[in-house]
Amino acid sequence: MTTETETDTQLVTAAEAAQLIAGGALLVDVRSDAGRNSTGAVPGALVVDRGRVEEDFGPGSDKRLAQVEGTDQKIVVFCGSVNGSGPVARKLELLGYANAVHVDGGFPALRDAGVPTTGPVDTAS
Repeated sequence: MTTETETDTQLVTAAEAAQLIAGGALLVDVRSDAGRNSTGAVPGALVVDRGRVEEDFGPGSDKRLAQVEGTDQKIVVFCGSVNGSGPVARKLELLGYANAVHVDGGFPALRDAGVPTTGPVDTAS
């Protein structure tokens, strides 16, 4: 049983995440469209709705995303903070993805660690 005082073993630093990404891990962005538009994006990241994780990643799902190769795949989940990415990483673990992690500090930390990003989208025009 997990309590809030236990260490989150799925939480990695942005530097560790950058190494996993460079090694071919699937990068999953679970931020909202508004979040991506206001802060920027990571090119190549798979955008996933937090409410569709079981459908998009379920080993038996007929709607599983094509980028999902199998439950042994390394997956790096990020949001704007661990509050968004942590539950998704835990759900992936429950679905059998033993190599699913999430990023401490989310998108800002990835950007600061040198992971290539695009800037915010100007929607005022």
